[in-house]
Amino acid sequence: MCTSFTYLNHDFYFGRNLDLDCSFGEEVVITPRNFPLSFVEEPTLNTHLATIGMATIIDQTPLYAEAVNEKGLGMAGLQFTGNAVYHKIQKDKTNIASFEIIPWILGQCHSVQDARMLLNNANIIDTAFRPQVPNSPLHWILADKEECVVIESVKEGLKIYDNPIGVLTNNPEFSFHQMNLVQYLNLTKDYPDNRFSDNLSLHPYANGMGALGLPGDASSPSRFVHTAFLKQNLYSDGSEKDNVQQFFRVLDQVQMIKGSVLTEHNTMDYTIYSSCINASKGIYYYKTYENYEISSIDLHAYDLNQDSIYRFALKKA
Repeated sequence: MCTSFTYLNHDFYFGRNLDLDCSFGEEVVITPRNFPLSFVEEPTLNTHLATIGMATIIDQTPLYAEAVNEKGLGMAGLQFTGNAVYHKIQKDKTNIASFEIIPWILGQCHSVQDARMLLNNANIIDTAFRPQVPNSPLHWILADKEECVVIESVKEGLKIYDNPIGVLTNNPEFSFHQMNLVQYLNLTKDYPDNRFSDNLSLHPYANGMGALGLPGDASSPSRFVHTAFLKQNLYSDGSEKDNVQQFFRVLDQVQMIKGSVLTEHNTMDYTIYSSCINASKGIYYYKTYENYEISSIDLHAYDLNQDSIYRFALKKA
């Protein structure tokens, strides 16, 4: 369960809530240009673009949940249980495992357009990172300041959707979320007029009634609509401080509080962390469930030509 969106106001911002029932050993990670990126089936990238994002590190390999590269391209994986299908290796395809796709794209691509070309012959394979680390069923949002797409590996193969909304949550498939949004086209931020009847004198009794019907539950379709509405009506003065704070305020509206969402296994989903990345400048902002203070790490404050990764433990107190 997760929510991700994009925002452009002078700089380009990309981020997400990560909602699970437990921590996965996450930390902020910088992968410099000369850290070897190895892949199950494809050649190792010994040099590549530098990235910063949230990852868990196993056997010195960063497994990214989301990241941006030094060119301002961002990507995040979100839960897609029941719809994600990874495939067998195909000899005529570029075979990439699901846990490899973020570094594979961000290590090579300057833009979404570059990624479209790279993905043209891609096949997401069902190889797990380790036998004890099974694949997570995911789909991905990929964006730069110019455009946004959604990548889904399903039974029929790899699908890439244009995403002018710049929002992604979880199930169902992205095409559903696009159609579902139409049901809310009558919502407005404006003070509403009486359109019910010319024969009745009806007047709003409170501000905000133009958006009556905006969903507020934690289901993925509701979080998609809620985030899209807030994003489209978000106001910021364009400063870095206001942009970042407003970005987090949107994520706050769709976060999960412990005890409010129980899984089928009777565990509690909650927002483990929220991130906002200034992709234009390479600054990773985050806050955790335990610590609501915004922390930041600047990609360009570190030597990006070295061959070992940088790791930053999260501030949870």
